[in-house]
Amino acid sequence: MKQDIRFCTASDGARIAYAVVGSGAPLLMPATWLSHLEHQWKSLAWRPWLETLSQKYTLLRYDSRGCGLSDRDAELSFEGWMRDIEAVADATGFPQLNILATCWGGPIGVEYAARHPQRVKRLVLYGAYAQGRLQGSRPMEKEDARLLLEMTKLGWGQENHAFCRVWGSFFQPGGTLAHFRSWAEQQQLSTSAQTAARLLQIGWETDVRAAAPKIQCPTLALHVARDTVVPIEVGRELACLIPGCRFVQFDGENHMPLVEEPAWPKIVAAIDEFLAQGGEAAVPRGDLSLDELTTREREVLDAIAQGLDNNEIAMALGMSEKTVRNHITRVLDKIGAEHRYQAIVRAREAGLGLKNSIPAQ
Repeated sequence: MKQDIRFCTASDGARIAYAVVGSGAPLLMPATWLSHLEHQWKSLAWRPWLETLSQKYTLLRYDSRGCGLSDRDAELSFEGWMRDIEAVADATGFPQLNILATCWGGPIGVEYAARHPQRVKRLVLYGAYAQGRLQGSRPMEKEDARLLLEMTKLGWGQENHAFCRVWGSFFQPGGTLAHFRSWAEQQQLSTSAQTAARLLQIGWETDVRAAAPKIQCPTLALHVARDTVVPIEVGRELACLIPGCRFVQFDGENHMPLVEEPAWPKIVAAIDEFLAQGGEAAVPRGDLSLDELTTREREVLDAIAQGLDNNEIAMALGMSEKTVRNHITRVLDKIGAEHRYQAIVRAREAGLGLKNSIPAQ
């Protein structure tokens, strides 16, 4: 299927390449770490996604700044990535879009949906995360990240270098030598070793935990059980932050699924079913009773549901952080929540945190 490649300009002047292919409801895929609009149709990792999705949707993709056909010398940052997706979404002309955000594109999709709720009809997250490896609390992940950064600089795009085999085995441990070669080719075409390392660092420093609770559209999170690129518990943590988000787990080990494994058609079916469901209310109302909470505890819970941290709650409600922590402890106990993430979900299901309306003191 022939794609139509176009160009738009981000708010800071960066020229961004995007592609349109297929027909049907518009489905925008935020850019991932390695992107090249033309080569991805040859990639053994990406071709199954593109062929399948373009048969049912108007598939919209783009190369982020620094990669593929987009400007290679633009300023690189997470805010730059947000300018990219905003420019592409505006250029397409669709008033509303469905978003399918995979892995690296997950935080971009989350942040965009939080900032532009009127533009996003439905959000699908696959193998996504809220915190990058350098932001999380897992020491081994941070060490692995630093090692991969060094290997990236040394072995980028070199088929016979250990880096390519390590990288291929992370994303597709069930893949063949042909899959590893496909990854090496995509690396060579997508960007330089220096830019790749810089982009990795930005992605691993990403943190969208504050944005996730603000999402208003229906959201589906998909994850394979033994994903080593984004561990499944990381995917669950993100899903817990998003109001009403449904989390579905699939058996498998390949971050980028192989077409012959049982998980692939199930993932496709889950996406299709979710996107076909129409526009029912984004946040289901639960049966959480707020009667046992004092007025102040309810205000604290409302602030938690808005995604505020303890310092922000203290400033908004005019109390000390210690007092906030004490209130949170009592609130969690009263609503039967084991942790803050669960409290956010339960509070949003009860209708709190939706209007950013903490009473003025």
